[in-house]
Amino acid sequence: MLPWKRLLRPLAAVLLATAATVTVPATATASDPAPRPSAAGSAGGWNDYDCEPSAAHPRPVVLVHGTFANSVDNWLALAPYLKGRGYCVFSLDYGRLPGVPFFHGLGPIDKSAEQLSVYVDKVLAATGAAEADLVGHSQGGMMPRYYLKFLGGAAKVNALVGIAPNNHGTTLAGLTRLLPYFPGAEDLLTAATPALAQQIAGSAFMTRLNAGGDTVPGVRYTVIATRYDEVVTPYRSQFLSGSDVTNVLIQNLCPLDLSEHALLGLTDRIAFHEVANALDPAHATPTTCASVIG
Repeated sequence: MLPWKRLLRPLAAVLLATAATVTVPATATASDPAPRPSAAGSAGGWNDYDCEPSAAHPRPVVLVHGTFANSVDNWLALAPYLKGRGYCVFSLDYGRLPGVPFFHGLGPIDKSAEQLSVYVDKVLAATGAAEADLVGHSQGGMMPRYYLKFLGGAAKVNALVGIAPNNHGTTLAGLTRLLPYFPGAEDLLTAATPALAQQIAGSAFMTRLNAGGDTVPGVRYTVIATRYDEVVTPYRSQFLSGSDVTNVLIQNLCPLDLSEHALLGLTDRIAFHEVANALDPAHATPTTCASVIG
């Protein structure tokens, strides 16, 4: 195998993946446009289009999965967590590639943002809410910023909470800097999995996304990061700048929290507590190591 092909293997396997071992129902297909029934059933009762937002939580929460993930497996813990706190919770699949089932978030990010736009409209129409809140993991915490900035999403979104989001591109601990030494490798990566190439630090997509500022008026932004992130590196690149931004390093709240990139979004109850605080800041409570049992 040529050296540049060997380089692509770890890039494609690790770059911005939110879960190394995802499992989904055998009935799911890459082209199915609707949420899978398991998301509303055995996975905790979300994607319920009959859900009526309460006075306490008047905005539905749309969960946006990460790269190589999907609308069910990325949220098996967080969706029930939020549902149990009285939120109407929804999740979508986006960025599907033809012939690639289960592993989504691989298509062009601008097109994925268009899919998010359609989905948010669907959720707002079903719930009667004027705005939604978005919570995303990895690419799912960054991609909505394109929707907010370029597709009119700011008028329909109150808050964006990013868990380990790739807001300014990743160096993948320096691995992406090797691409120029392998002629044709980046072109192949772009053709095969566009979202991976777009999430590399310095890409044309990242440059456009962040030109003129990280945020848009009218939206509250929260970033939850871990210093042990091995996928979005350096981890400080996840943080945003702006007047309505809260950047959270999880180890400042609980030094004992060793979660890395995937676990921060999949199972970390301390991160989940910060998500709940971000969605309802008027009733926020301190996040500590004890929040793991909350």
